[in-house]
Amino acid sequence: MAVSMDDDVPLILTLDDSGSSASAPLDDLDREELPNENGGSYDVINDASSPAAGECCAQQSSARHNWEMNYQEAAIYLQEGENNDKFFTHPKNAKALAAYLFAHNHLFYLMELSTALLLLLLSLCEAPAVPMLRLGIFVHATLELFALIVVVFELSMKMRWLGFQTFIRHKRTMVKTCVLFVQFIEAIVVLVRQTSHVRITRALRCIFLVDCRYCGAVRRNLRQIFQSLPPFIDILLLLLFFMVIFAILGFYLFSPNHSDPYFNTLENSLVNLFVLLTTSNFPDVMMPSYARNPWSCVFFIVYLSIELYFIMNLLLAVVFDTFNDIEKRKFKSLLLHKRTAIQHAYRLLITKQRPSGISFKHFEGLLRFYKPRMCARERYLTFKALNQSNTPLVSLKDFYNVYEVVGLKWKAKRNREHWFDDLPRTAFLIFKGINILVNSHVFQYTMYTVVAVNGIWILVETFMLQGGNFFSRNVPWSYIVFLTIYGVELLLKTTGLGPVEYLSSGWNLFDFSVTLFAFLGLMALAFNMEPFYFIVVLRPLQLLRLFKLKKRYRNVLDTMFELFPRMASLGLTLLIFYYCFAIVGMEFFAGVVYRNCCNTSTVADSYRWVNHTVGNKTVVEEGYYYLNNFDNILNSFVTLFELTVVNDWYIIMEGVTSQTTHWSRLYFMIFYIVTMVVMTIIVAFILDAFVFRMNYTRKNQDSEEDNGIVLEKEISKEEVVGIIELYKRSSAATETTQLQKLVLQMDKYGQMSTVFLGRRSRTKSDLSMKMYEEEIQEWYEEHSRKEESQTPLQEPAPASNSSLKPLSLRQRSQTVI
Repeated sequence: MAVSMDDDVPLILTLDDSGSSASAPLDDLDREELPNENGGSYDVINDASSPAAGECCAQQSSARHNWEMNYQEAAIYLQEGENNDKFFTHPKNAKALAAYLFAHNHLFYLMELSTALLLLLLSLCEAPAVPMLRLGIFVHATLELFALIVVVFELSMKMRWLGFQTFIRHKRTMVKTCVLFVQFIEAIVVLVRQTSHVRITRALRCIFLVDCRYCGAVRRNLRQIFQSLPPFIDILLLLLFFMVIFAILGFYLFSPNHSDPYFNTLENSLVNLFVLLTTSNFPDVMMPSYARNPWSCVFFIVYLSIELYFIMNLLLAVVFDTFNDIEKRKFKSLLLHKRTAIQHAYRLLITKQRPSGISFKHFEGLLRFYKPRMCARERYLTFKALNQSNTPLVSLKDFYNVYEVVGLKWKAKRNREHWFDDLPRTAFLIFKGINILVNSHVFQYTMYTVVAVNGIWILVETFMLQGGNFFSRNVPWSYIVFLTIYGVELLLKTTGLGPVEYLSSGWNLFDFSVTLFAFLGLMALAFNMEPFYFIVVLRPLQLLRLFKLKKRYRNVLDTMFELFPRMASLGLTLLIFYYCFAIVGMEFFAGVVYRNCCNTSTVADSYRWVNHTVGNKTVVEEGYYYLNNFDNILNSFVTLFELTVVNDWYIIMEGVTSQTTHWSRLYFMIFYIVTMVVMTIIVAFILDAFVFRMNYTRKNQDSEEDNGIVLEKEISKEEVVGIIELYKRSSAATETTQLQKLVLQMDKYGQMSTVFLGRRSRTKSDLSMKMYEEEIQEWYEEHSRKEESQTPLQEPAPASNSSLKPLSLRQRSQTVI
């Protein structure tokens, strides 16, 4: 189709400081003329003294380069929408663009992550250090300074990209800068004095890790924790109010009893009721008063009923409700943010003469920057999948689905139903019979029965074992029998379904892994490879297959697998809190706890280490709680985990307190409250995810979501040949290898078209889109009205232009969701 030169002039321009061409355009709608208006982001500086003879060529080169810059900026907008980056951080000129591209690649991200991890790991080597990893002051201070200099470089690149004004507006970056300044001063002081001093600010090093690109999920978790704090603090104040009331009441009731050490002062009364909230000291705290007056148990029953069973559960309910509301608002915000990013990208890809949509040429140019690893075939399939109207242009309505479609992995649909369809008839019938067998319910339930019998056998076998060496040199016959059955099952499924189809199922992949480990365990037993005996312990994992029988179990397991990435980020968030408290604990409590300390406290027996002779034997009475200390970062983490579990945690608190001061209890109480907040958020997250999935399942009972998102598209041989010619004319013939192979395959089988399947896993965002589909339309309308009210009045657009008005970069950059 013939297209005039004006047809390929951008509606909005993005030009840089150089007039050089970046890379070749796609087709030769190539005689683009240089636009006579500049509404873009990056100012162009051209040499006005160019010869008249080369003016046309220079204009074409400049126009091609303008399009390349538009493609790049559109890709940046889509990336900002995907990462939820605020648009005021969008690069505003060529220098900012260069810094932006430098700071947005995986090597830079790895440098950020490596530097943050180095700073965190220095706590292993700094006093109080892990004995095996201790380094000299000069060495660890030099390493710290080196890491901090790298952070300075990272921030300088960020400032070059953002500009000074935007840099100081970015709160997280400013916090990081302040922490960097403090850390730099302290590192220099340590290096000059050649001695360590109290450095509580080391706890702030985790900010460098939180700011890394790869820790975006951790930042979202922290944001949700802070957003959940207001209602949490309200309930916490109510809980502390009742605690104070009961502490005063307990002091007046039980302090006259001189044998009761728990309520002899108001301070002890408060502390012991706080510990009682965790049930760690119950019923010990009640027994002295209960021995004197049995009716005193009413005080403790009422206290625990109100505080533990009512207010603590109310706390979880309030946090869950708040968390649920935050999740919905977060989804809405991200959805509208992506929609705005798509609008910005769309404006950069339409032309003056055809403002109603994006042509394949410009869509392909976008994908070269947004998804550079995508091949030419996948680019065309993505374009066709987006183009629901089957017109030469992708409209804005279709382009709104770009995030969902661009993640699809495309594969040609097999023309054969089974892998063995082309085999000779005898072989075909054999493999067909195996296929029918492995897909039958009889075969499946037979294997479930075998797994159940195997589980019962393992249970009985383990129950009959005595202490000592559990692994004999003789391989049990039951092991061989069950492993043989599992091996036959694996062989039948592989031959009946085909290796590719067999391994495409998550459950089959799990069965294969467990069977492989069982075989390796058999080898370890048969050849007496004692270091690998632990593999035998993995045999009971086969029992997980029984969970497929019941739908509720399947939902629980599916939810659990879906939660793994988010749970990992929540675990990392908890470790960050651990790190902060571990550093503070080491600075104040290192070397405080040891054997036979705390002799004046109520927990002295837990720290006592005594040898004494009984008859002819020497008996050692050892209390192991001296091992729960803050002598180095590893011991601190173990101690903090024990405090998180809260079983007998007050013994650790009282031991440290007896060696320091009563104010030390604040450290342990604050740690308990912080971990309670984080653990409550984790519980709320699990509840929200499970309830959300259950509601979705009820709402979409007929939908099959195990296969993920699947999209089918057919492309003809004529289309493929046309795309190949398009690339050849644009001097990009090297990108057509897969397309040429596709044409040869069509010729080989006499096909005029090929069907491709695009697949991707289903995410929570996809589930949310269906759950909130009625509300989403209202959100879109509200967002459109808000944009219209914020957009300044502009001159009426020409009749040929669409109703979508182009915005200058400054207007676009100020759009913050």
